[in-house]
Amino acid sequence: MPVLNRLILALIFFVIPAVSQTNLSPKWEELTAPDFVQAVHQSQGVCVLPIGIIEKHGPHLPLGTDLLDVRFAVMNAVQQEYAVVFPEYYFGQIFEAQQEPGTVAYSLSTQLTLLQETVKEMARNGCKKVLIVNGHGGNESLLPLFAQAQLATPRDYVVYVFGLPRENVPGRPPLKTPKNDMHAGESETSHMLIARPDLVHLDRADSESGADQNRLQLPESVYTGIWWYAKFPDHYSGVGSAATKQLGEFDQKTWSSQIAEAIKGVKADQQALNLQNEFFEKTQHPLDTKQ
Repeated sequence: MPVLNRLILALIFFVIPAVSQTNLSPKWEELTAPDFVQAVHQSQGVCVLPIGIIEKHGPHLPLGTDLLDVRFAVMNAVQQEYAVVFPEYYFGQIFEAQQEPGTVAYSLSTQLTLLQETVKEMARNGCKKVLIVNGHGGNESLLPLFAQAQLATPRDYVVYVFGLPRENVPGRPPLKTPKNDMHAGESETSHMLIARPDLVHLDRADSESGADQNRLQLPESVYTGIWWYAKFPDHYSGVGSAATKQLGEFDQKTWSSQIAEAIKGVKADQQALNLQNEFFEKTQHPLDTKQ
């Protein structure tokens, strides 16, 4: 075979597929069916489910802040460590904001059922490692519970949960309002100045107060669901006008790097499914478990 023909064949079989693989979109909804198959193989079966919420975010940020923010961080992360990313998902826990316009709060049974059906369908499509990345504080109890509930019955996939980003990172710009910065405040507004600056209305940030009203006096170890409303009846905690792009850039970069590390770790994990299978086998014969 002439040298030129061999070079052409080499391009067809090696170079072109490599270029195609590199250019695959990480977004589930943008992939064709054939490309989806290739994307799942490229991601080694790791698929990411970013979860946000629809709720008020002060007077100055969009209702979908958590959804937009976590999606932005995840999309940057998968540029560093490729994985398939599930479409926009906002079916989380937000009962505490039902009094505010625009909030979408599904029943707890619907939240858990829909999330279970979603990860099950992801797994059926080859995503045997589902990484849920949380972007909303109200999900911080829901998601570990959901992950724990995966041990109820045998399954051929593993669910991993990556919580809210670690913010005590060296080099982080100091906050102007460190004592109260939980919701639509300095940090979250800074993040949105990077993720979606076109949706931020800083001129409105001080039209409502995000101060702690402290209307409930209970011992520290006692919990009640109305605690958030007691503190922040306007569903705003902090001072959004204190936000800066410098803080937003640092936090977004850090969050994306943390997510990329999580994806890398999940790809490398070869034990979780084996241990899960071992566990399920033992649950069928508890009396045989060595004591």
